[in-house]
Amino acid sequence: MSGRQMRAEEAESHPEWGPFGVPLFDGPEAQSLARVGVIDIGSNSVRMVIFDGAARSPAYFFNEKILCGLGVGFSETGRLHPEGKERALAALRRFTRLAQAAEVSPLLAVATAAVRDAQDGLAFREQVKAETGLAIRVIDGAEEARLSAQGVLLGWPGAAGLICDIGGSSMELAELQGSGKVGHRATSDLGPLKLMGMKTDKKALRAHIKAEVATLATGFAEGTERLFLVGGSWRAIARIDMERRGYPLKVLHEYRMTPRGILETLKYIAETDINDLRARTGTSTERMRLVPMAAEVLRALVRKLQPREIAVSSYGIREGLLYEQMSAALKARDPLIEAARHSEAQLSRMPGFGRKLYHFVEPLFPRAKHDKKRLIRAACLLHDVSWRAHPDYRAEVCFDNATRANLGGMTHAERVYLGLALLHRYKSSRVGTGFNAELLSLLPADQVREAEILGRAMRFGAMFAVTNLADHGALNYRPKRKELILKLHTDAARDLFGEVALARFNALAAAMEVTPIIAKARL
Repeated sequence: MSGRQMRAEEAESHPEWGPFGVPLFDGPEAQSLARVGVIDIGSNSVRMVIFDGAARSPAYFFNEKILCGLGVGFSETGRLHPEGKERALAALRRFTRLAQAAEVSPLLAVATAAVRDAQDGLAFREQVKAETGLAIRVIDGAEEARLSAQGVLLGWPGAAGLICDIGGSSMELAELQGSGKVGHRATSDLGPLKLMGMKTDKKALRAHIKAEVATLATGFAEGTERLFLVGGSWRAIARIDMERRGYPLKVLHEYRMTPRGILETLKYIAETDINDLRARTGTSTERMRLVPMAAEVLRALVRKLQPREIAVSSYGIREGLLYEQMSAALKARDPLIEAARHSEAQLSRMPGFGRKLYHFVEPLFPRAKHDKKRLIRAACLLHDVSWRAHPDYRAEVCFDNATRANLGGMTHAERVYLGLALLHRYKSSRVGTGFNAELLSLLPADQVREAEILGRAMRFGAMFAVTNLADHGALNYRPKRKELILKLHTDAARDLFGEVALARFNALAAAMEVTPIIAKARL
């Protein structure tokens, strides 16, 4: 049994909250993390993120990146790039001012390979401290790997496999053991900025990369189930992979690739004009110039590690630092459910109704496993958060919010499932919603139908009674008899079950291809 399943069973056994567990986002553990700032000073970029809201699932109150290029020319000089230092200082002055205005506490600043290894790294840190008051924590490669792994765990509780974090001047590997723990870690100089500074031909460079990857991989098992990619250069390559495949969902987090597929994309990169790739993927010039070198590293890495699957993580060191601040109880929460519950509390008309709606529709899915139940829970929590959208576009907004939201703990197929369910919560048909039918290729046909049924069930339940659903009625699904029974408990329930409610109940039964039956309790 996986760690996530064990935590789910514990939550489901809670006497009051049932499968949702007791909310933590409004408790002192999460509130103490209401606004956490992280500044990440890398070899290529300097970024500040301010996390806000439900701490277990990060909400980005502020997110800004400057591609300063501190590590440009490091191989030749051993020092930080002069122009890069000026740009980084200007960015850090701005970031500290913004953090003060946003009342951020704590504000954490970390620096990686460039500042760590440069001859003038200490002087740069002292200058930053003098000008901004910001104390920079320099982390070594092993710590960088650990924090990146924790960032992955923020989005994938119980993840197992290897994570590979590529920066401008270094690249790290870490083992995720599937129990929320980080195992063996290793670091290397395989950052594209550093490799670009080597004065050698392509054949010698490839031999060097291959040898360094072999050394880096020592102590890690080949044939790992999943390789998680962290870092801007990997995300740029993933965008190119999406472009090459014509992939319909442009969300990088949880994007999956096969080893064969990524090797085809790396070949495609080598054969295609880099400016053409930049224009088609919307990648910055500064980032794209690192892609060809990063592609060489990824080719050697995939061939050496032989993972069965490759997944992109948008979470890394910054999210790992947020994860570091959390208690064990908060870390154990499901990021999807916590984010959905936080959205309901902030945006819905009837906070708390999502849990009641879940219990109302749950009988329609008697064979649902844990992973499906959590999607149904999330849908019920989110069923009303877009009610302020214009009625003509509400269904479309619901779908877009689910599929494009910055949420962890969901595969792309699960995003589409959740989006479809929320779309059908507000509209019986997808016609006229602007829905991209190509997205259905990410979801099996039976799951498309199930998501539609869930949406229709929420559509009926939400308008049948605006509160206390269980007091008024209950659904009973008899699959062998192909019957859907609504049992009305009270006189009030009979009054509530008007023409519109009847029409929506019949529409739900039609989607399920069963006979609708109304059963009135004897009073």
